[in-house]
Amino acid sequence: MTLTRLAIALTFSAFFAVPSALAQSGAECVFTIHNDTKVNTLIGFYTSDDDGETWSDNWLGGKMAPGQTARAEFTADTCACDQVFQAGWLGEDKTTEVMDDPHTIDICEATNVYLGDDEVTFD
Repeated sequence: MTLTRLAIALTFSAFFAVPSALAQSGAECVFTIHNDTKVNTLIGFYTSDDDGETWSDNWLGGKMAPGQTARAEFTADTCACDQVFQAGWLGEDKTTEVMDDPHTIDICEATNVYLGDDEVTFD
């Protein structure tokens, strides 16, 4: 399981719109990550092939402020529906990364993944 680094490039707009002709669902192993917090900056997004024993490199190419989005696309030959991921948030000292708890989502069902304060949801 890998993520395409170019696909996770940040969209620097709180009003990210995908034309319907280009919209894809998690069924194609593509989804949109939303920083759905009020004040927290997302600085890390990690995936795990082994249920959290080891983690991938950080797939974000920069910081995601509240309201920003990024497109994620798995490019492995087989894209399992259940994906384990972990988010990293910018610490209060503005230098450390505070890791969220690992989460499992069904990206065959998810088109959007919302990383909120103390919760993760998807639709």
